[in-house]
Amino acid sequence: MVNLTYDESGEIVYYDAATDTTTVYNLGDIAFIITAMALVWLMIPGVGFFYSGLLRRKNALSMIFTSLASVAVVSFQWFFWGFSLAFAENASPFIGTLRYFGLKGVLDAPSIGSTRIPALLFCIYQCMFAIITAALAVGAIAERGKLGPILVFIFIWTTIVYDPVACWTWNANGWSYTLGGLDFAGGTPVHIVSGTAALAISVYLGKRRGYGTERLAYKPHNTTYVVIGTVFLWFGWFGFNGGSALSANLRAVQACIVTNLAASVGGITWMLWDYRIERKWSAVGFCSGAISGLVAITPASGYVGSPAAVLFGVLGGTICNFATQLKLTLFVLFPSKQIFATHGVGGIVGNLLTALFAQASVAGFDGIADIPGGWLDHNYIQLAYQIADSVAGFAWSFGVTTIILWIMHFIPGLRLRASEDAEILGIDDAEMGEFAYDYVGLEQEIGHSTETSASRSSARTSNEKAPEQPVPADS
Repeated sequence: MVNLTYDESGEIVYYDAATDTTTVYNLGDIAFIITAMALVWLMIPGVGFFYSGLLRRKNALSMIFTSLASVAVVSFQWFFWGFSLAFAENASPFIGTLRYFGLKGVLDAPSIGSTRIPALLFCIYQCMFAIITAALAVGAIAERGKLGPILVFIFIWTTIVYDPVACWTWNANGWSYTLGGLDFAGGTPVHIVSGTAALAISVYLGKRRGYGTERLAYKPHNTTYVVIGTVFLWFGWFGFNGGSALSANLRAVQACIVTNLAASVGGITWMLWDYRIERKWSAVGFCSGAISGLVAITPASGYVGSPAAVLFGVLGGTICNFATQLKLTLFVLFPSKQIFATHGVGGIVGNLLTALFAQASVAGFDGIADIPGGWLDHNYIQLAYQIADSVAGFAWSFGVTTIILWIMHFIPGLRLRASEDAEILGIDDAEMGEFAYDYVGLEQEIGHSTETSASRSSARTSNEKAPEQPVPADS
């Protein structure tokens, strides 16, 4: 049962009888974090639209569905034991306990993240981070992954990949936190972990049909979706980074300023790099660069000043742009290459730059935080801390994701790789029986006659001796 009252000014007052302490929750802080939580939720369908736009139209709906499925699965996982594994106060340096299993006891007490908000609010806010991390990672199944097994994968992956990394990064008992690692809003738990998992998924799934031929040299089928996805992400990122201050204060404002600035510079930088080759002003290039700038600034958003944000945008847009152009056999799927290059590489870039440009004076904008800063404050050991955290997140995510995938591979019904027929037909039809559009041009996209679900049903009722007829191009 909650133990709350209101003072004369209308603020919420929590009293802990066990320790005889009183905590006052400012209603403005609570309203701000509730709003930030809703903003981060909007990023999740934004991920779906962004990925969907990059694909061929026969796979467009499945990516939007996957992002929403992540909301459902991770929300339950977070209630079941995810929050406890990440943020239990009696956690080990690596992972939490089941103290808050089923959210039992997560009520009005001050949260582990900040005494300015109650645990219940901190719980739902952090739930959004867990959801979007999973949504980013499973985008790697685009055009060749089954949708049923991915629901099981998300639950397992969030439990044994995301939750431990979130614990060691943000829990006061976590080894990286106690070591002195700086990660304001998720450079490692969200971006390095999701980008690396996407790489592991891509390696497991293997090459797509038509790899190495002109057949896969297609352009994004719906650039408008890419732009809409970017709008949702950019808009939501204010809640992602600004909300990580866990209070409506100047540090949150500063985080929003550097977030917007890094995204703007990153978008321009990526677009200019593409322009030097194509001599075209690419909307997709601008959107990709904006996301790269947002990723890079994430771990540093509560620690750096505005001038540094410009450098984050330039380096984030530049390094992530060149990372997408690596001609490696591992990068066998365009969207997964984009995920790793933007989130995996961008997260590492952001972590390392945080070590160089973090300032104690900026962190102190909230009147509470006290950090030694980075190289600008002559705290040179910070780079080692950031490298250790980045390498640990990369290794844990890639290694454990690969193990999960191969265990599922040998369990009947849980193999993640779709069949070649499903890949030819399109995941939307093969796995969902639904489409993003009334028209899906299979013939023009794959140069191969195939059957849609409708034509297969019709064929089963026809005479078996009837000659097989090709499916029209507008099927």
